[in-house]
Amino acid sequence: MRIVVIGGTGHVGSFLVPRLVETGHEVVNLSRGTQQPYVGDRRWTDVTQVTVDRAAEDAAGTFAARVRDLRPDVVIDMVCFTETSARALVEGLRGAADQLVHCGSIWRHGLSLKLPIREDDGPRNDARPRTDSGPFGDYGVQKAAIAELLRAETEAGGLVTTSLHPGHISGPGWPVINPVGNLDPRVWQQLASGSELVIPGLGTELMHHVHAADVAQAFALAVEHRDEAAGQSFNITAASALTVRGFATFAAGWFGQEPQLRSVSWEEFRAGTTAEWAQSSWEHLSRSQYMSVDKARRLLGYEPAYEPEEAAREAVSWLAEHGELPVTLR
Repeated sequence: MRIVVIGGTGHVGSFLVPRLVETGHEVVNLSRGTQQPYVGDRRWTDVTQVTVDRAAEDAAGTFAARVRDLRPDVVIDMVCFTETSARALVEGLRGAADQLVHCGSIWRHGLSLKLPIREDDGPRNDARPRTDSGPFGDYGVQKAAIAELLRAETEAGGLVTTSLHPGHISGPGWPVINPVGNLDPRVWQQLASGSELVIPGLGTELMHHVHAADVAQAFALAVEHRDEAAGQSFNITAASALTVRGFATFAAGWFGQEPQLRSVSWEEFRAGTTAEWAQSSWEHLSRSQYMSVDKARRLLGYEPAYEPEEAAREAVSWLAEHGELPVTLR
């Protein structure tokens, strides 16, 4: 098949695009052309590269036509963040492509009410109570709206769509969400040195990481199992989730340490860090999400290869090996 990937040099695309080439697909990658894939692979030489500024073309109303003119059988959209952008692409591809696969986020769900959170719980299924409070924040609200737009499009007999919703994407080449729910590199240094780490709350809050290679696996499976994936949304995470305390314990062990944790109120935590890091921690930990991947296993054959702490360790190890973190892992 001819597959157009929008944003294929990002975290997931770096693993997905070579996988699609390896399985015999003709791949076209649309990107701004400003970065190389996070993971090198000889199969990138077989990919057609198209440079495009999506934001500018969305604003001009030309992006969907540009994608359609590439004559795709399947479009995989890794970088759509607004309902308006998604709607334009759907309308442009309707009748011209066999499938649109969208990258969403587990943040389309809100605060956890019942765990694990499943895709189809909530208002559209009166037989089961909702498992979250509903989306909040612009990012989560937009991702929820896009998922509903895509579901309704396929249900009405239009374009076949699928939305995949990854957790906190981890892997080599970029910073990873740390045990207090942000990207502050000092957290890893504190764990590595055995010094005290201040955590907001009790340490029982949950985060749900996933390795980028596992997300790539799910996207490839959604294309392979088009009929089963039609009109569906899927949680794509590791099979298990991590508490703050558990994550810190695993991470300290990478450096031969035991975690020295001190629980504080959110007010005290905010006073001891930057506004950026505090807000990121609150966004991650207040949701306290643990997602079920049973649906993806059942319909797509998805099977995550990485436990969440393994995915995070690989990211931290890469950062240390490339001089971006002054720590040494055992």
